[in-house]
Amino acid sequence: MSDLGRLVRAEWTKFRTVRGWVLGTVAAVVVTVTLGLFVASNSISSCSNGTVDIECPTPPVGPDGEAVRDKFSFVHQPLAADGAITVRVTSMTGLITYPPPDHDEIVPGLVEWAKAGVIAKDGTAQGSRYVALMVTAEHGVRMQHDFIHDTAGRPGAVSADAPRWLRLTRAGDTLTGEESADGASWSKVGTATLAGTVEIGLFVTSPSDLTVDGGVGGGNATARLATATATFDNVALTGAAPGGGWQRDNVGMELNPEGEPHHPGTFEEAGGVLTVSGNGDLAPLVGEFGPVVQLVLIGLVIGLIVVIVVAALSVTTELRRGLIGVTLLASPRRGGVLAAKAAVLGAVTFVAGTAAAALVIPLGWAVLRANGFRQPGLPLPTLARVALEAGLLVAGTALLALGLGVWLRRGLAAVGIAVVAVVLPYLAAVIGGLPAAASEWLLRSTPAAAFAIQQVAPEYAHVLAAYTPGFGYYPLPAWGGLTVLAGYAAVALGLAFVRLRRSDV
Repeated sequence: MSDLGRLVRAEWTKFRTVRGWVLGTVAAVVVTVTLGLFVASNSISSCSNGTVDIECPTPPVGPDGEAVRDKFSFVHQPLAADGAITVRVTSMTGLITYPPPDHDEIVPGLVEWAKAGVIAKDGTAQGSRYVALMVTAEHGVRMQHDFIHDTAGRPGAVSADAPRWLRLTRAGDTLTGEESADGASWSKVGTATLAGTVEIGLFVTSPSDLTVDGGVGGGNATARLATATATFDNVALTGAAPGGGWQRDNVGMELNPEGEPHHPGTFEEAGGVLTVSGNGDLAPLVGEFGPVVQLVLIGLVIGLIVVIVVAALSVTTELRRGLIGVTLLASPRRGGVLAAKAAVLGAVTFVAGTAAAALVIPLGWAVLRANGFRQPGLPLPTLARVALEAGLLVAGTALLALGLGVWLRRGLAAVGIAVVAVVLPYLAAVIGGLPAAASEWLLRSTPAAAFAIQQVAPEYAHVLAAYTPGFGYYPLPAWGGLTVLAGYAAVALGLAFVRLRRSDV
């Protein structure tokens, strides 16, 4: 066995025979799981329909398994084979309704992702596949399909002075979207596939007008009902069954307690001009469901503090009592001793952190669902990824505390600095109400960046949502945040190595 191997074995024997270190590591796991389940059991999700409390509905699920928003006004006909729909969009206007106490205030305006255009959809069931070509309020022409896919066309807003022609053509299972300014010269926007008999026609929808308070770390979002209205003319449909007429549906429409439609869309046809209004969206459902993973991992914050204490005191106790000198007599390679300590501590805390996350996430999720939350569960690969990354977060924090302990030679000082470096920036950014720039800097530049492991849903450029840490979104990806933490831990261990070499222990 190599010298380093013998050192690792000796450090492992030492760690597992010191009751305080073992109990501290176990306590970190227990605290993480227990606190997460406690918070989950005291978190209640309630919904209402008017003044009537109802069970929160389960959101529809898209073709790729993600929760989606599938609500829009739809004017359509069946299309079983090849065909095409061509329209000219001549205008798009909107209204925004303010909630209480200003719920009676209705102002003109469009949210930036209000959309209107042509669409082919696999039926009218929520979550079914679709391909849509549209004009938007502020992002020009777009071709979107199956909720998560978005392709940009020409920029610019539609108006009576600048109408947009849209054409969606189906050949086999392939749909091609094209746009034109004059109906004569066409530009391809994109293609997508959709098999079988589909419903093809016109659609209009508008997401809510969203305001996020509290900067990048804010967790408060206010959504105001927004409705879009579009006018279409020169509507031409080929390939549909002869004699078929337009069918009109409010896909995803909700009913009030009296059974009446709640904010239904409208349809009017006069002289070949169709006027359609609607609200909702065709997009992944993000932001408004809240950070469920972040909620059940709340105990990880306290668990990290326990790990910091164990890591720092495990070495400062040896240094203070002179016990490390015995180890150095057996192996005078001080760098090897430090590497062995880091290897053992890193491995133990990685296993502890991974186990804690792997336990608390599914258990906490089950408790939350029993309390009315309706988020879809994490796929097994995502759960495994978050658990492993949680282990890396815990191990990286432990190595940072170890390095600080060797460098400073004072356990309390090492614990305090590690807590200030890892835990406090996270709390300040998520719940501290700091300005956006300050919160983003903390979560990019401090070891707290590693908390990005809690983000399980991507941000979508074509969806306006509360992309803040308070809602489970971070400025760095998980690997980027862990890299920042690893850099700090490496610096701390480097300083520890220099201190060991230059000291008499």
